[in-house]
Amino acid sequence: MFKKEEQRYDTISYTSNENSTLKEILLDKLNFSVRSLSKMKREQSVLVNGKFKKLSSKIEKGDLIEVKIDEDRANFIPQDLNLDIIYDDFDLIMVNKPPFMVVHPTKSHNENTIANGVTDYIIKKDEKVKIRFVNRLDMNTSGLVIIAKNAYAHHTLSMDMGEDKVEKKYITIVKGLVEKDFGTINEPIYRQEEDSIKRVVDERGQQSITHYKVIERLNDATVLEVKLETGRTHQIRVHMSHIGHGIIGDELYGYVNEDLINRQALHAYSLEFEQPRTKEKLKFEAEIPKDMKDLIEKLR
Repeated sequence: MFKKEEQRYDTISYTSNENSTLKEILLDKLNFSVRSLSKMKREQSVLVNGKFKKLSSKIEKGDLIEVKIDEDRANFIPQDLNLDIIYDDFDLIMVNKPPFMVVHPTKSHNENTIANGVTDYIIKKDEKVKIRFVNRLDMNTSGLVIIAKNAYAHHTLSMDMGEDKVEKKYITIVKGLVEKDFGTINEPIYRQEEDSIKRVVDERGQQSITHYKVIERLNDATVLEVKLETGRTHQIRVHMSHIGHGIIGDELYGYVNEDLINRQALHAYSLEFEQPRTKEKLKFEAEIPKDMKDLIEKLR
């Protein structure tokens, strides 16, 4: 049983509500990986009622289990980028990413990324945490990005993502008038060539499911709320193109008119999931940015 008020970014505290073994609780109740257990054993980083115990130790109801989290601080170049950080607790940080910002440094973008800005933020808070991205967005997509502060939170949230326990919603503006008010696109997505960034709908690909709902019909364009059931690379962009309604501003799959908008009109506006430790239901929404609001006004 996690008690929210007892949690810290450098220690996971759990009060057992059953008789078990330490190993079973770490694996089954706390969702630690087998690899993590090997590290705990090596570093003697698990305490039961304040004392180090072996993983085979018996645990009784009411025992306090504490796992020390010793992370290397993120080694990205710290930069004060005035990020829109909308949530921060002992396990995660939620950032509302602006368009044109890369999430993680690459050879061509090694500065001015979300990772650089978050590194600056955690250094100023004097927290020794690593930056692990739970979800990522294309450079030209705006919206919500989850960053885990420790391996436990990253593992738990990634498992939840894989089991479709994280509800992800987007707002997008597509070319043409979408006829049906609601729809589901269930088409596999495939990368034809290893060195190609582009994806296509192809029966050889992975199952990909996208649900959409019409928010507003404009002048030869439609505002959609899109809910992802799977999380494939470029999924929304590929699926919208496949049904003949490419995203406005999408150079790879959609309809480009720089007089309207100079990037793909796609915004990750809503995320709902359980806090990794406390299992509290968290829901975040990020208002669509000005360039997409302006686009809607132009097309009304």
